[in-house]
Amino acid sequence: MSARRTIVVMPGDGIGRIVIPETLRVLEAVGFAADTVEAEIGWSCWVRDGDPLPSRTIDLLARHRIGLLGAITSKSAPEAEAELADGLRGCGLRYRSPLLMLRQRFDLSVCVRPCRSWPGNPMNFVRRAEDGSVEEPPIDLTVFRQNTEGLYAGVEWSDPPRPVRDALAAHPRYAPFREVAGSDLAIAVRIVTRAACWRILEAAFRHAGARGHPAVTLAEKPNVLRDTSGLWREVAREVAREHPGVALDETAIDALLLDLVRRPERFHVIVTSNLLGDIVSDAAAGLTGGIGLAPSANLGTEVAIFEPVHGSAPGHAGIDPPVVNPIAAILAGALLLDHAGDAGRAARVRAAVAAVIAEGRVRTYDMLRLPHGPDVLAHGAATTAAMTDAVIAHLPRS
Repeated sequence: MSARRTIVVMPGDGIGRIVIPETLRVLEAVGFAADTVEAEIGWSCWVRDGDPLPSRTIDLLARHRIGLLGAITSKSAPEAEAELADGLRGCGLRYRSPLLMLRQRFDLSVCVRPCRSWPGNPMNFVRRAEDGSVEEPPIDLTVFRQNTEGLYAGVEWSDPPRPVRDALAAHPRYAPFREVAGSDLAIAVRIVTRAACWRILEAAFRHAGARGHPAVTLAEKPNVLRDTSGLWREVAREVAREHPGVALDETAIDALLLDLVRRPERFHVIVTSNLLGDIVSDAAAGLTGGIGLAPSANLGTEVAIFEPVHGSAPGHAGIDPPVVNPIAAILAGALLLDHAGDAGRAARVRAAVAAVIAEGRVRTYDMLRLPHGPDVLAHGAATTAAMTDAVIAHLPRS
């Protein structure tokens, strides 16, 4: 008998503290045998200690290797400084997203964001056909987002130091910026490595092959970002040669987005760099019901962390009873089950979500196209707990 798993539960901030307990309720109801240990992360840690990612949380993840994350609040540098506890302000502390730190600390370089339309969801993408009828094409695509490099690597400066400026001055394209005052200049470095490109492209091609998808779409901008996007293209062609049953579809990121919002059903697997993947996955989520239904997996060779795509939405967290949509977090739990080798229970969770959405009796405010607020219950919206109850009630019996 395999050892009982322990999940490191990191509710985080805002609505993360609302939706993660709902996910745990579903995992328990579906019969997933696991222990949980709660770990601190996020804004409250930053305000209290000046560190949004305590070392004890890192230690727990290193030991147990699987995490469930709610959401993290991030604010601008002046706001982060202003909210620090007395005695910490003015000490040179600099806030950095703890999620980005986790991704780099554990090399969670493969981010997987499935986006599918759910029959019966009024938020699904529709378009008008030539005869005037309304079409609702089925969408089933997965965005593979490189998670640790690119512009999110964190190598940037405001008022760059002289050695940085001297190094950049060696590049002829830097000439227009040589005389710009340091206080008027900010620089970020887009870092791309062959190994990281290979890893996520290999994961994307394996995913496509296992599911019978005909192609992997690489979305970059090599006609402008000739070296960094050029390396993506070079590695993609190398990986494609090792997967002859799956075609490589190369497209510019702007052309992809144009086509995505017109014919989203033609895409099944999209792979791209960090910032572009963040944008593409949110656009795809918008076509398939919104970020209230969008889960995400952050995968490393040893550690994996699962989360809803949405943020902490602190303005949404104070309504009692809570009304935020827990489905994205519940589906993140299904991704966790897949990773844990329990595909059967993962399928049961997704089937229950599908049944609730198709039935249409229980819908949260976002699924009813209502603005968020305390009055949504009076307009027929379900509470967070009621949506979870409905999913649990629809879990197929084993």
